[in-house]
Amino acid sequence: MTSSFWEFLYLILVVFFLLAYLTVMFRIVVDLFRDESLGGFAKAIWIVALFVLPFLTALAYVIVRGQGMAERQHADERDMVEAQEAYIRRVSGTSAAEQISRARDLLKEGAITDAEYAQLKAQALGNSMRGTPSGVPA
Repeated sequence: MTSSFWEFLYLILVVFFLLAYLTVMFRIVVDLFRDESLGGFAKAIWIVALFVLPFLTALAYVIVRGQGMAERQHADERDMVEAQEAYIRRVSGTSAAEQISRARDLLKEGAITDAEYAQLKAQALGNSMRGTPSGVPA
């Protein structure tokens, strides 16, 4: 089996464009099912069109619905970030008073020493002075 450099380069380019095309098609299908404003019949038409004339349909979809596609993606990313931040706030306990209260309970139970309690209290007060929740870098 002999092949030249140019045949190899051609193969790499073909594979690259095929993967790029499949990525675009996947994004379009995901966006179709994510879009709540589009009815089921319209979604079915887009899917059928993607099978019948895939390149032209993908191009038309990106031109006609590309702005909405980007907006839905950004909204999903914002929702994900907000959910992560809410989870971090809920888990870390943002209030210095809550952190000191928990440390005092641990001290009463004997789980920590007076020195450890003082250290946890100083950390909680230090974090509240900076205005950031504990465990979250300033």
